[in-house]
Amino acid sequence: MDYLWTPWRYNYITNAERVSGCVFCHAAESDDDRGNLVVHRAEHNFVILNRFPYTNGHVMVVPYGHIGLLEGMPDEGLVEMMRLARKAEGLLRAVYHPDGLNIGMNLGQSAGAGIADHVHMHVLPRWAGDTNFMTVTGETRVLPEDLPTTWEKLTKAFAGVD
Repeated sequence: MDYLWTPWRYNYITNAERVSGCVFCHAAESDDDRGNLVVHRAEHNFVILNRFPYTNGHVMVVPYGHIGLLEGMPDEGLVEMMRLARKAEGLLRAVYHPDGLNIGMNLGQSAGAGIADHVHMHVLPRWAGDTNFMTVTGETRVLPEDLPTTWEKLTKAFAGVD
């Protein structure tokens, strides 16, 4: 298959605001949570949708500080990061009913980090059979839900979380 028609991405492709510098720092400093896909803010970290998700509901827990190494994070931030990952796990299970979840980090570019100089933890729902021929042979992901819909669902789910 050479083409996968995705008309919902047209607005993003043609009107995407290009951010110079760290996208996580930009999101942390901005008050436009919808535009930056931030679904929850806590004291030391925030939860943001992955703009290029593996599956619907793919979130990341990100410290506000521009920290490139896990060893550089203060203990309070580490504890809160893990608590937010635990909360995200429960909320993703309630909202998306996955068969399982992946939770983890890629530290450094050679380890697969797309943003290597700002630590972040991925939390994403998975379903039996979600790795199919499109992903494996076509190197294409099929997501049935657009990011604004995911943002609405998860922002509502995170409402009231400390």
